[in-house]
Amino acid sequence: MRYATLAEWLAFQERLHPVGMDLTLERIALVADRLGLRGPGTPRTVIVAGTNGKGTVTTRTAALLQAEGLNVGLFTSPHLLQYNERIRLNGRPASDSDLCRAFEAIDQARGHDSLTYFEFAALAAAWLFREARVDVQVLEVGLGGRLDAVNIWDADVAAVTAVDLDHQAWLGDSREVIGHEKAGIMRAGRPVVLGELSPPQSVLDHAQALACRTVRLGRDFDLLVEQERLVWRWNGAQVEWNVPLARGLSGAALANTATALAVVESLGMDAGLSAATMERALKVRPPGRLQRLNGPPDWLLDVAHNAQAVAELARWLRENPSAGPTVALVAVMADKDRSAMWRDLDGLIDIWIPVPLDLPRALPASDLAGELEQVGQSGVRPAGDIQQALKQAAESAGSQGRCVVFGSFHTVAAVLEQAPKLAAAALRESLPDSAVAEGV
Repeated sequence: MRYATLAEWLAFQERLHPVGMDLTLERIALVADRLGLRGPGTPRTVIVAGTNGKGTVTTRTAALLQAEGLNVGLFTSPHLLQYNERIRLNGRPASDSDLCRAFEAIDQARGHDSLTYFEFAALAAAWLFREARVDVQVLEVGLGGRLDAVNIWDADVAAVTAVDLDHQAWLGDSREVIGHEKAGIMRAGRPVVLGELSPPQSVLDHAQALACRTVRLGRDFDLLVEQERLVWRWNGAQVEWNVPLARGLSGAALANTATALAVVESLGMDAGLSAATMERALKVRPPGRLQRLNGPPDWLLDVAHNAQAVAELARWLRENPSAGPTVALVAVMADKDRSAMWRDLDGLIDIWIPVPLDLPRALPASDLAGELEQVGQSGVRPAGDIQQALKQAAESAGSQGRCVVFGSFHTVAAVLEQAPKLAAAALRESLPDSAVAEGV
């Protein structure tokens, strides 16, 4: 074996390919075919694309299928704390040893062909899913869709969540252009689930051109919450489930849960959907998505990093007022359009704590502080490091307030790395009950 540890393998992958973002399907398809990861014997496949919400849809789809008794593989990205989070078998993160075995097989098969870090991950997921003989593999697109690594597999069901402006340098500068990239995961004649009320016309046109069986949120399916009851509407039929966890489910989280249910229905694997199934599935969520951790003070972790996602964060804060101050620990990437973010959050944050991130793309904390003050935000108190920010936030929020961590995956990850108790609580929610009981 080339390397003995996961850390060594990941360091090797980071330096192997000369271009970190190299969108093409040729390399990965070639290696996948050498490994026999496509064609006959491939498990049923769900692929989910979208600007926001795809992590929640993939995680909840996998949880629903697993609650139905199926053997399920889940591939998501990026991870928050451990690389192993990206590849899960029935909710359990892949072990270091399993990942190393998968990487060795991929390394042998690629020969002199280089692969990107993400391509290694996608192939490792498929390799481990085949070894585990999963019934369904649920794959989250990393970037775009048409040229994303997971698109070498043919989706039995494709899903497109909310589409908005993000990663414009690679995907385009309008919802229509970006929507066309997302729609590239569709396959002719196969089901497509559209998880927003008004998808770009380019998405609708592509589905029509491929004669896909298209189901749309608000037209063909919907999920409503009435006290502790979930009301599921699917193609004219209605089912109600009494689920205590339904209370508080709203906004994008509700739409994403509906989208996951529609994916399961479209797969034809809904025979066991029940209140118990829904309750088990709702207990599993990807960490860092409007994730509340009880305090005091309470903590809210959200990887929101674009205008659409921050608008959803603002909606949640308005609907869930705090008795004490709301303190934000925030860091953002310099290449993001931030003006709409600050506008949506105006009046919802009492104290801002810009935190430093050791990343070339990150906006320096001092620049962020100046920007916040320039747009009229008060209570801006930059921190010298994350430990100082954590202490400052907890003291400012007090026993009645809350601390909100947002701005990017990197922001949430950096904070959790410095707060082990918060990290353990956040990751525990993303595991099924059985895995928590086993100490996974």
